[in-house]
Amino acid sequence: MVICHLGGMEMKKNKIESFEDLDVYRLAEELSDRIWDIVSNWPNFPQNTLGYQLVKSADSIGANTCPVK
Repeated sequence: MVICHLGGMEMKKNKIESFEDLDVYRLAEELSDRIWDIVSNWPNFPQNTLGYQLVKSADSIGANTCPVK
């Protein structure tokens, strides 16, 4: 547990061991999975044009999460 002092207030935070512990990373992975599920049910043409771009964009959110040092 990490204790931070901010303007006289003490805040306790759980220590983050890995970027995979970040809420934003887990939410990005969940979003990506949902988009994959939706796009995989589309007909071929929309799936291969717009769907491909949506999936690629959603995947990049989690991929660009910075590791915590």
